[in-house]
Amino acid sequence: MSTAILTGPPAPGSSLDGDLRSLGFDVRIASGAEETGALLAAVPAGERVALVDSRFVGHLHALRLALTDPRFPAAGIPGALTAQDGARPALTRALSEVSVPSGAPGTPAADLPGTLADALDADGVAVHRPPLGTLVATVPTDAQARHAARAAVEAVDDEAVRLRSAVKAHDGFFTTFFISPYSRHIARWCARRGLTPNQVTTASLLTALIAAGCAATGERGGYVAAGVLLLVSFVLDCTDGQLARYALKYSTMGAWLDATFDRAKEYAFYAGLALGAARDGDDVWALALGAMVLMTCRHVVDFSFNEANAESTGATAKTSLALSSRLDGVGWTVWARRMIILPIGERWAMIAVLTAVTSPRIVFWALIAGCAFGACYTTAGRVLRSLTRKAKRTDRAARALADLADSGPLAHIAGLLFGRAGLHLLPGVVAALAGTGALIAAVLGRPFGDAGTVVAAGVYAIFAGAAVARPLKGALDWLVPPFFRAAEYTTVLVLAARSDSPGALPAAFGLVAAVAYHHYDTVYRIRGGTGAPPARLVRVTGGHEGRTLLVTVLAALLAGRGDDFTLALTALAAAVALVVLVESIRFWVSAGAPAVHDEGETA
Repeated sequence: MSTAILTGPPAPGSSLDGDLRSLGFDVRIASGAEETGALLAAVPAGERVALVDSRFVGHLHALRLALTDPRFPAAGIPGALTAQDGARPALTRALSEVSVPSGAPGTPAADLPGTLADALDADGVAVHRPPLGTLVATVPTDAQARHAARAAVEAVDDEAVRLRSAVKAHDGFFTTFFISPYSRHIARWCARRGLTPNQVTTASLLTALIAAGCAATGERGGYVAAGVLLLVSFVLDCTDGQLARYALKYSTMGAWLDATFDRAKEYAFYAGLALGAARDGDDVWALALGAMVLMTCRHVVDFSFNEANAESTGATAKTSLALSSRLDGVGWTVWARRMIILPIGERWAMIAVLTAVTSPRIVFWALIAGCAFGACYTTAGRVLRSLTRKAKRTDRAARALADLADSGPLAHIAGLLFGRAGLHLLPGVVAALAGTGALIAAVLGRPFGDAGTVVAAGVYAIFAGAAVARPLKGALDWLVPPFFRAAEYTTVLVLAARSDSPGALPAAFGLVAAVAYHHYDTVYRIRGGTGAPPARLVRVTGGHEGRTLLVTVLAALLAGRGDDFTLALTALAAAVALVVLVESIRFWVSAGAPAVHDEGETA
């Protein structure tokens, strides 16, 4: 139970007391600032507290937005202010220091919550002020103003606004026009029955896994069922976020589950399609793994670019892409540009429809072609924006890029040893590109198991160390993590495809999935404000360069030895999965990070 302190008895006919109780607050009434301070001090530590002007007139959802959102330490609207445990000391301090002008005789002091909100801002505690749109939140000072405010409340449908705001802004075309019109009503249905976003997220995962199982049958009926269930899973995937926004049930755990389950669902479906194709005598594991590699590399481009520019605001962060700005003024081009990059809604719709009416091979080729185009389009635009960017990259952004690089012990040792030779003076992106290019050229150009590939992997480790030997603050240094992902994943893919070891590609699929999970987990820890995984985890898993070198060594040692290479990849996949899953689950279950809500895939 949270506590709400009213700055006096509610006005006759006011529903304020009942509204606050319906939001889960224990309501107490103070007669002035001094008694407010005493009641505030009596609220147990760790409990949320709200201060509300007793003259407040507004919508229930306005109060809900201001007083119950768990993501912000302090939040307020006109006439109402809330503080969680972290902001309580500052609120107590502000209450003891502020001077509130007296109101008219017989009325409470003038907007105490608003005055305290300004004091918190001045004290360095940012007060979140949610946009209210057509919702009403005001503190009328006389009977005429109160009557007008109540009329304004009656003129706006609170529930309609709440339902409309549950839909994520700037969503894709398919999601906006084919899913959200009804999924938000499903979200409301779930909220009224006490279901949580995490429960809906789990239902979405289970539905997708059943869809993957149907695809694995290799029969037309199974493919049709898989396509339908995949769409149902996506509806539930939209519903969980809409439920979180509708009910304001945000959590760090929920954001992590939503993000990581999306990848688990998609990759499980790829595996189901590959198994189904194998039943029909068509081996598409290389295409399945290629699609997963492409999608993961594309996402790390998104993550790296966003983290590199997360703190760039103001005029210095603006770019000069006039064409893009002009296109934004033409409505249909906005939707066209969202669609051609194949965001998650369009991508899942395409996969579902093609699964039902074509073959797994066609599904994967369409997926690879669409994602490759989208990746080239978005990356080219970001490169151009980076080259015209004037803002300086912050230390925090450089640290985030270094964490996303996932460099292990070999890279750090190489950076130290070869720094004296001047190699560390290379821009990070140049060193990463040189190492990646040398490695992929060797993997593609040399026979499976050739010792030259091992040498190339060693050179790659050296350049990987040079790439992160200094802070990643260059204009294009956000490309360093994507280059490393492309190098590691492509090496595993090509070596498995060229191996004569039976089952090498499915084993490689499992290995890349386990490593990709680790990389996504790193992203969502950084997004949640908790920092990267502990350094010991990166050391134990070897870093990207250590794993890459190990796979090339295994290929050289086990070439021509039957299924030994497959067994080695399987063992490595199991070991990586075990280590990263145990650490990830331990962290997210016990994380004390502020609640967040992941707004979903940006591309």
